[in-house]
Amino acid sequence: MKHVLVTGGAGYIGSHACKALASAGYVPVAYDNLVHGHRWSVKWGPLEQGDIADRTRLDDVLARYRPVAVMHFAAHAYVGESVTNPGKYYRNNVAGTLTLLEAMRDHAIDKLVFSSTCATYGVPQHLLLTEEHPQHPINPYGASKLMVERMLADFDAAHGLRSVCLRYFNAAGADPDGEIGECHDPETHLIPLVLDAASGKRADITVFGSDYDTPDGTCIRDYIHVGDLAGAHVLALQALEAGAASAAYNLGNGQGFSVRQVIDAAQRITGRAIPITIADRRAGDPPVLVGDATRIRDALGWSPRHADLDDMIASAWRWQQARERRMGEAV
Repeated sequence: MKHVLVTGGAGYIGSHACKALASAGYVPVAYDNLVHGHRWSVKWGPLEQGDIADRTRLDDVLARYRPVAVMHFAAHAYVGESVTNPGKYYRNNVAGTLTLLEAMRDHAIDKLVFSSTCATYGVPQHLLLTEEHPQHPINPYGASKLMVERMLADFDAAHGLRSVCLRYFNAAGADPDGEIGECHDPETHLIPLVLDAASGKRADITVFGSDYDTPDGTCIRDYIHVGDLAGAHVLALQALEAGAASAAYNLGNGQGFSVRQVIDAAQRITGRAIPITIADRRAGDPPVLVGDATRIRDALGWSPRHADLDDMIASAWRWQQARERRMGEAV
């Protein structure tokens, strides 16, 4: 059996990656401190509770399972919080990852798939972002992810630790089988917030800026289904196992949807009115942020299978409704 250590494996994207790994014949070992992850989302392999900054715990887990590779999702990921508390992000995302890389080096584990972000690019200089776009992050979250990309390049040069960095755009949706889905506290992603408003858990949805230079005045973003993200991680791992060199790839649909389009689709799918409050623009929000995923399509044969916005929102709505029913039954 091939074990793969999945840091952050009890989280939103990490748990979907664990399911994809199991489907591909691997045994995912979810390594998570459960600060943001959930025990109930670990279904396809063992859960090892621990922090990436805890070298003793990492050594124990790596020695017992002897994984062939690591998928690294464990990170703080709230942009606003990173601005007000940058130390938290550099300590966990950068220093914690350094501890993980040194443990991998010492246990002769030489393959890693890294959960990076389009936030490493900073303010877009053109509409469709390619991997050649300059990386000038404008917040500590993006800067911490870029620093990890730099560390990975250095560990490859010094120790032969090969990696694939996957720069996500906006993860969305839920497992089509309804087994796992998105559950953050606090929640900051647009689609679950819109669905919370549809279900009455929120009074309304706040739209930050309605005067952008876009067709309907609201920001446009590239949404990608979490199952497609998970599939890309498995392809990246298989490429590394086949001897591929280190690489970085965008993960996006190559098309964008505006905030109003998301709200309209959610109203259409749920059949419920969603109250809207218009607020001022947020500092640092570009009008359009869309990724070009040509490189990973050409190199690994990846393309999104769930690119339709309605499909993404419908899967998230089914998951949310099912989870609320289960919670109600447990009371």
